[in-house]
Amino acid sequence: MNTDNRFPLLEIRNLTKIYSNIQALNDISLTLERGRIVGLLGPNGSGKTTLIKLIAGLLTPTHGDIFINGYRPGKESKAMISYLPDRTYLNDWMRVMDIIAFFADFYADFSSAKAYDMLSRLQIDPHARLKHLSKGTKEKVQLILVMSRQAHLYLLDEPIGGVDPAARDYILSTIIGNYNPDATVIISTHLISDVERVLDDVVFLAYGKVAMVSSVDDIREKQGKSVDELFREVYRC
Repeated sequence: MNTDNRFPLLEIRNLTKIYSNIQALNDISLTLERGRIVGLLGPNGSGKTTLIKLIAGLLTPTHGDIFINGYRPGKESKAMISYLPDRTYLNDWMRVMDIIAFFADFYADFSSAKAYDMLSRLQIDPHARLKHLSKGTKEKVQLILVMSRQAHLYLLDEPIGGVDPAARDYILSTIIGNYNPDATVIISTHLISDVERVLDDVVFLAYGKVAMVSSVDDIREKQGKSVDELFREVYRC
């Protein structure tokens, strides 16, 4: 696997995605380096989930290029990416421990020990079947699976959207404490005030275009605003 640091971790060039007659993304270019936690922010319909799925290799661009560590989306890039979708995809009949065993067999970089440690901290029974868990607990299990990999790029689509506020702090600390420090985490969310304290950078999307890319420090120092305040100003929320 190519891990040459001369390549940006993620490079997007003139990316466009059209569904039938709907343009979800319009000529996006973006470069992200290693070791960053990046907020992908924008209102509903701005193209966040489409962009994440394109990076993950689940969709094909209409035009443009994506490179992950120098590779176009494919077998090599998928081995580097740990992806959390915005909805539950696990089979309800499975036990949590069975899913962990499946991930350990499927992904060479998966740590069962890390997964069981996080289950214990969140007081989730590994013997429980998913059909007996609440929606929020299922989403916690999915996040545990994703963060138990030693990936290069973590793509998290609404990782705290379905959990109670009391669990959000732990989930965010789980993200910070369990990702490879040379990796980058992209978090798509509308709960900006909850997540902005862990972010290094933000990417604002609007109408399928990149409206702004900035470090969180620059927003606070140069504009004198929080990320949430700037977001509300830009999008008039």
